[in-house]
Amino acid sequence: MTDTLKSAASDIPALSWIDRLAPAGMRPYLRLARLDRPIGTWLLLFPCWWSLSLAATSWPDPWLMALFAAGAMVMRGAGCTVNDIADRKFDARVARTAGRPIASGEVSVPGALVFLGLQLLAGLLVLAQFNGFAILLGSGSLILIAVYPYMKRVTYWPQAVLGLTFNWGALLGWAAVHGELAPPALALYAAGVFWTLGYDTIYAHQDKDDDLLVGLKSSALKLGGATRAWLFVFYGWAAVLMALAGYLAGLAWPFFAALALAGAHLAWQAGRVDTDDAKDCLAKFKSNRFFGWIVLAGIIAGRLAA
Repeated sequence: MTDTLKSAASDIPALSWIDRLAPAGMRPYLRLARLDRPIGTWLLLFPCWWSLSLAATSWPDPWLMALFAAGAMVMRGAGCTVNDIADRKFDARVARTAGRPIASGEVSVPGALVFLGLQLLAGLLVLAQFNGFAILLGSGSLILIAVYPYMKRVTYWPQAVLGLTFNWGALLGWAAVHGELAPPALALYAAGVFWTLGYDTIYAHQDKDDDLLVGLKSSALKLGGATRAWLFVFYGWAAVLMALAGYLAGLAWPFFAALALAGAHLAWQAGRVDTDDAKDCLAKFKSNRFFGWIVLAGIIAGRLAA
């Protein structure tokens, strides 16, 4: 494959802010943390913000919102580092991922481990700002972060494990406010898992041909041509469980109105995605940022109206 084709196939954005502004020596590490691709941070952050807002008595606490934003950025980067260390040999054989810093040799494994340690230290500093129960709960997510990269080797449902991992903030946000867990947070967590099953199945369709070649598994390969129907199932359960979380938390009607709009967006994704078009899969995957904002606005409005 020529360098031009490799560049075209790569999932690394060309001439991002990292290339324009960051010192040359830092660029591979910033790319390793995916700081040039913020959609993953948003998808990790929204369950945190939803939960904070669900647990609030009026407006969510701005300081806690800021802490979770910082924590999501750091821990998403740490998760990507763990993932790229584990997948370096597979990534080197796939056009879309061959240019990633570890797979391409820009960052060594020892260098990545040092970088991971710094990221985890930063995450610990953020976590230490919460109450004791939230600190213990947040620490539990490290098990999922460590396990997730290896799931695609043993199960067709690594997306389910990602859902358990990426939505941990739905539990942690409530715990940061109340120092305990309660049914609304559990319902929100379950909703987030189904949401992730949907959007990451769409994302996985980008790599289904390469995954077959290198022997990896995904829900995209498992579901195949039945993906569209299953997306409606996953997203339908996400909407139902979110409605349950809002009901249990005592949210007023604006939340349910916003959730209807958010549900329509998910139905649009499921109905319109072209699972054989990688660019369309990526666009539909990224559109979940709009879903996250709609739900957040609905929770805040539903709480204020209540």
